[in-house]
Amino acid sequence: MILSVDITSLFLPYLPPGAFLPDLPLDSLFSTQGIMVMLLVAYAVAMWMFLTSAPKVHTIMVSDLEIAREFYEGLLDLSAAEVPLHYYYNYEQTLGATAIDPLYISNTGSAGTTSLRGTDGFWYQLKKNTQLHVISGASLGAKNQQRHVCFDGDCLEQVLMRVQMRRLKYKVRNQKPLNFLVKDLEGRVIELAEVSN
Repeated sequence: MILSVDITSLFLPYLPPGAFLPDLPLDSLFSTQGIMVMLLVAYAVAMWMFLTSAPKVHTIMVSDLEIAREFYEGLLDLSAAEVPLHYYYNYEQTLGATAIDPLYISNTGSAGTTSLRGTDGFWYQLKKNTQLHVISGASLGAKNQQRHVCFDGDCLEQVLMRVQMRRLKYKVRNQKPLNFLVKDLEGRVIELAEVSN
């Protein structure tokens, strides 16, 4: 036999709903100043909820977008993702180009003058609340290797784990900063390199 007992009534005496409000007259709570404070608090809560629910975005610069699409969609089987909402609203994507080794920048334009819209490139779902944003801008590597450059070691570790799960041929060249090679179905060598900024 199971008995259900309401223990809240034992520990808390009955309190009216107004007991949790500060001991202020209602006219000061609904004054212009009180309403402004309530609106600011509501705005802060809404911004906090928006920013904590936004997915983490890793950006990878590649030398050829089409080959990268074949690699991430075909070989790694990443599903396409929706562009996060905060990338739509006048989001200026900065890549920290002043601290990038010139070896990794494409010769087609100056990195400092290249302007990217936040929605350019391809978007993939890497994990539940983590997305991968693939954009052009990296230079070709030695022997015309496709180069994928990232500023976040965690991103490349997740891509490497995906490569290992798919049982693709790869070779780790360096652990810190992470640098590894992968062969795609066409026999092209793709270099994935972490660049510290």
